[in-house]
Amino acid sequence: MIRRITIDDVVDVIREDADQNFLGMAGIAEDTFQPPGRAAKSRVFWLSMNLLTAFLAAMTINIFQDVIDQIVFVAVLMPIVASMGGVAATQTLTILLKLKSLNKINSSNLTWLFKRELAVAILNGFVLAILIGLSTFFWFNDITLALLIAAALIINLISSVVAGVFVPLILRRFEQDPAIAGSVVVTTVTDVVGFVSFLGLATIFLL
Repeated sequence: MIRRITIDDVVDVIREDADQNFLGMAGIAEDTFQPPGRAAKSRVFWLSMNLLTAFLAAMTINIFQDVIDQIVFVAVLMPIVASMGGVAATQTLTILLKLKSLNKINSSNLTWLFKRELAVAILNGFVLAILIGLSTFFWFNDITLALLIAAALIINLISSVVAGVFVPLILRRFEQDPAIAGSVVVTTVTDVVGFVSFLGLATIFLL
């Protein structure tokens, strides 16, 4: 025997790969002990990209300025829809990247994974929609507003699954690392969808 591989070696490789994936999702895949100048340089690109996507979300909100001016309540509630969608999308993205790193994703089980994540999103969506609907009703005493934010939340959680599953695949097609760019893109998608769904429904039913 020339060389042997122990379980400790395997665990070290798995941990290193997992660490790189999680660091990459934040755009900080560089070595932890790099000098501040090099670390800042490697992070600034994705921070800049996040700034651009924040402007995109702001432009989306600006489209519905009339409803925000007339119904102040929607300005208070709309970050909830966007935030919930972003967290759900990141959860799906993390699961997909984990399975990818373990080589457990292929064309035969991708459809099954998408359907499973979609079912999870719908189940969670209804539970969370009831909670946020009741909270909104007791807070603002407005049943229409409560139903609108509940519907918008379900729509955004469904969009979070679509983004969390397909954004990494699209990024791979363009030879981009989804561990680095994925979180920026999926949160942008859910922010925009969340704002459009909630503010759009408010425009239709409250104005």
